[in-house]
Amino acid sequence: MTIGTAMSDHEYDRATAVKQFDESKIGVKGLVDSGATTIPPFFVHPPENLCNSTPSTTPPASDIIPVVDFTGVHSDRRSSIVEQIRDAAREFGFFQVINHGIPSDIINSTIGAIKAFNEQPTEVKSQYYTRDMGRGVCFSTNYDLYQSKAANWRDTIQMMLGPTLPVIEHIPAIFQREALEWNQQVRRLGEVLMEILSEGLGLKPERLKELSCLEGRWMSAHYYPYCPQPDLTLGNTSHTDPGVLTVLVQNHIGGLQVKHGDEWLDVKPVSDALVFNIGDILQMLSNDEYRSVEHRVLANPHREPRISIAIFLNPSRMNEFYGPLPELTSPDKSALFRQFTLTEYMEKFISKDMDDNSVINFFRS
Repeated sequence: MTIGTAMSDHEYDRATAVKQFDESKIGVKGLVDSGATTIPPFFVHPPENLCNSTPSTTPPASDIIPVVDFTGVHSDRRSSIVEQIRDAAREFGFFQVINHGIPSDIINSTIGAIKAFNEQPTEVKSQYYTRDMGRGVCFSTNYDLYQSKAANWRDTIQMMLGPTLPVIEHIPAIFQREALEWNQQVRRLGEVLMEILSEGLGLKPERLKELSCLEGRWMSAHYYPYCPQPDLTLGNTSHTDPGVLTVLVQNHIGGLQVKHGDEWLDVKPVSDALVFNIGDILQMLSNDEYRSVEHRVLANPHREPRISIAIFLNPSRMNEFYGPLPELTSPDKSALFRQFTLTEYMEKFISKDMDDNSVINFFRS
């Protein structure tokens, strides 16, 4: 029986099907290229995951996620920018930034390089298909494929960017130069954002940087090909992000949604904009001032692929203790989270099913 062939419930062996698919190393893109008109059963999500899983058509839902213009961030406009980002981080946990200083050609070449890697012949890219991050870079379908209740319709390149890079020869040549350049650009811009977020909390600009919040960097570059049954699956299950801050660039194919109250809001692609969102650790450092919120990606119904590249900015000191910053606690507002190490946090995050959403409540005091 071929990969993706439907079976009746009584004869379907999910574990065997997942193993067969994973060992084929063809990825989701390979299923599409093979002409599959249905998705394998292990990609089918339960109805509760798919609620409201169609893009909103009402204009407010498309435009409600704040878009902040970074023009003059080092001028007298800075206080206004700090206020806008502070309010967005408190209300939505997400915002987009335009006029951030990264040239369009670098954005386009980075997206193009990830697209080119995924569109190579299977026999070329399958040599990189692995779940072993020992080399610092790998390619696979769903890091939690064997643990999740339902798989997501995407293929992903994962790569360690800091505090140390992988051996250069281990990075596929087709996106090597672009990934390294993107790392430098995001680190530079991330430093400015960390200052802005610190100032928004009433702290000195370098406060988050002092905690090494820029040094641990991890890239997840997602390729979401056309899905023949987008109403049955997702591109990425609802989750919150680990770490401090996520920097994401997406192409013009939408699908990213943010949970706001009981509603899913579309994060409409804006030309050359970068999307930022607060991670769990920053919510804890900020003592609940900033919000790490659930978000997801819909399965792609378009023939053109959706591409997004996320870099997660994290502290690099794995065994130091973190928790609400002392400056943000007082007799009137005690620390809402206990102290924890990054090692403890990441062990908890990795051990959970992505369907379980945030692990942040585990650390509440």
